Amino acid sequence: MNFRYVIIFFVSMVPLIELRGAIPIAELWNLNRFVSYFLCIVGNMLPVPIIFLFSRKVLEWGKDKKYIGKFFNWCLLKGEKGGKKLQAKAGKGLFWALFLFVGIPIPGTGAWTGTLAASILDLDFKKTVLAVMVGVLLAGLIMMAISFGLFEVIF
Repeated sequence: MNFRYVIIFFVSMVPLIELRGAIPIAELWNLNRFVSYFLCIVGNMLPVPIIFLFSRKVLEWGKDKKYIGKFFNWCLLKGEKGGKKLQAKAGKGLFWALFLFVGIPIPGTGAWTGTLAASILDLDFKKTVLAVMVGVLLAGLIMMAISFGLFEVIF
């Protein structure tokens, strides 16, 4: 297997970069699009259950620690603020709001942020993972279309 596939797999796991950065890299390297898409989806989704189950506990534990407390508090406040804002706008459509939050590839959104917010809000695990998964699939399709230049043809 080409080592570049391993690189895009791990790049898609990195917070803030995720598959939004990995798919264009794969296209730049002329890797197989379907294999790249699949690896980026799996790489982006792999941390989601871990983030959901443990992030809040770790942040709560570290919020009063000397060196990491400020950052952990900032993460908790940002996640709570973003989650409450999403919850207020979405109401009962929280699943769809989370899906769109993760699925529309703009800076500051994605599987990591969406899952962290869902964890802080104590949302249902299965619904969160499903919403994030569908959102990651959408973000991947959008990034593939951008990478292939499809939007340049349309517009």
